[in-house]
Amino acid sequence: MDSKYIRNFSIIAHIDHGKSTLADRMLEVTNTVEKRAMKDRLLDDMELERERGITIKARSVTIHHEKDGQTYQLNLIDTPGHVDFNYEVEKSMQACEGAILLVDASQGVEAQTVANAFLAIEAELAVIPVLNKTDLAHSRPDEVCEEIENSLAIEATDAVRISAKTGENVEQVLDRIVDEVPAPSGDKDGPLRALIFDAVYDEYRGVIVYLRIVDGSLSKRDRVRMMSVGKVYETTEIGHFAPQMVPCESLHVGEVGYFISNIKALGDVRVGDTVTMHKGADVEPLPGYREPQHMVFADFYPTNPGDYEVMRDALEALCLSDSSLTFEAVSSDALGFGYRCGFLGLLHMEIIEQRLEREYDLDLIQTAPSVTYEILTTDGEAKLIHSPGTLPSPDQYDELREPIARVSMLLPTEHIGSVLQISTDHRGTFVRQEHISPTRVQLVFDIPLAEIMYDFYDKLKSSTRGFGTLNYEVTGYRADNLVKLNILVASKEVDALSSIVHSSRADARGRAVLKKLRKEIPRHMFEVRLQAAVGSKILARESIAALRKDVTAKCYGGDISRKRKLLEKQKAGKRRMRQVGAVDIPQKAFLSVLGGDDK
Repeated sequence: MDSKYIRNFSIIAHIDHGKSTLADRMLEVTNTVEKRAMKDRLLDDMELERERGITIKARSVTIHHEKDGQTYQLNLIDTPGHVDFNYEVEKSMQACEGAILLVDASQGVEAQTVANAFLAIEAELAVIPVLNKTDLAHSRPDEVCEEIENSLAIEATDAVRISAKTGENVEQVLDRIVDEVPAPSGDKDGPLRALIFDAVYDEYRGVIVYLRIVDGSLSKRDRVRMMSVGKVYETTEIGHFAPQMVPCESLHVGEVGYFISNIKALGDVRVGDTVTMHKGADVEPLPGYREPQHMVFADFYPTNPGDYEVMRDALEALCLSDSSLTFEAVSSDALGFGYRCGFLGLLHMEIIEQRLEREYDLDLIQTAPSVTYEILTTDGEAKLIHSPGTLPSPDQYDELREPIARVSMLLPTEHIGSVLQISTDHRGTFVRQEHISPTRVQLVFDIPLAEIMYDFYDKLKSSTRGFGTLNYEVTGYRADNLVKLNILVASKEVDALSSIVHSSRADARGRAVLKKLRKEIPRHMFEVRLQAAVGSKILARESIAALRKDVTAKCYGGDISRKRKLLEKQKAGKRRMRQVGAVDIPQKAFLSVLGGDDK
């Protein structure tokens, strides 16, 4: 198809504003999917996506729409809405020329609406505002249009008002895409340049590469080269998504599709790489994608040591389809061999853990999630610290810095007081306050990332009765009075339980950890001391009493000195055992502590 009749677009919105439902209606209206094969959230085909009701992976599909007697090819990329999957949204935008900004007509502009809209504007996409759920009794389309104009500076008076649930006015959205989204610009006669925007691994067919043709064309049996790794492959099958993979003979400028070349080495395919012809003209590689900025790190250890290799293969396969995930091998005295993984947020971490357990049948122990810290060494060099266990002693660095997040919160005006209190309790610094409508306000704070990781979002939701939304972006590192909290069991440090905390929270955090450990570690034949310490200073202590045997049971009456002699002998034996005895810490003790604070 001629590139002037092709439109590439994505749907961006806050979570739960109806992106996947609108994609379903578009598939129905254009008869891309037969009615008997249609189901809710068709593009969310991952089990976790359907179970949680959220989009995790961006999905692409090719649909055909007829306007004024001309058939247009529309390549839709359905994107996630949660802040943890922003990298998927960014990747999708580089394969598009336009974006539908979908806003709930009852909820209005929310935090991720603002973040995703600015991403689209920075990518120089044509942004089409669309109001969804206008069929609801409590929808307020006029006010929401005003919010869009005030907070995003996007003209919204002519925004299409739709109901993705009923299909009302969905055809108008398709017409607007044809009219307002520019056709892809590329040299159809030039050498091949294609952008790899995603990839998945198939057990029988190898790596399936998803790509967007920028220049030239790609045909079956072409020999192509991955520019960053230099590997050459022959395309055995190419095609497009409708929404399942449909083979075709060739892909041209502006088209989105896939190719299969029996690629077995996962490292040969990199998302963001440029595909070109082997032995063709020299071409300039495409810009690709920026490196993802990992917010959270956690260690995963297989409960069965024999699963170590299986876990590595599973992580490599997940890294192929999720380029924002990274991992490296680590070892722990307490937990054995495992992997330290980098994530974009807590939900991202939770999804990866569940995929490892479900899709690869692995039983895992996960350490407490930790953010990346920065130290300024005595030599004046800045180093990143991904785990508390790798933090050097205080005499080797001058400053310990923590990541600071610029947090934007949208909420009803009546809840300003409670949110201000929560933010200051979490060591937040006020930045600004903006009223985007008479009833809604945006609060912006600088808050340490470690403070918002555990319970900040839950407290925000409960204090605003569910109407508060949050978006954050790490802006840099700031030095503060941070310390390493060590947990000692029988005078031995357990590296898997250590953490970096603010000095004002160290005491409370240490006591909370010891109370959990005391419940989970079984009693031994000798007393077990549990201690929380910062450096050489002990902050808290708990003791697990020894199992006692009544050694005086056989003494009936007689001289008391005989009983004392037996008790002293028992005491000496336990003292000797304490010096050489090993404390058995069960896995459930780690799980109870690493699950976070009860608060």
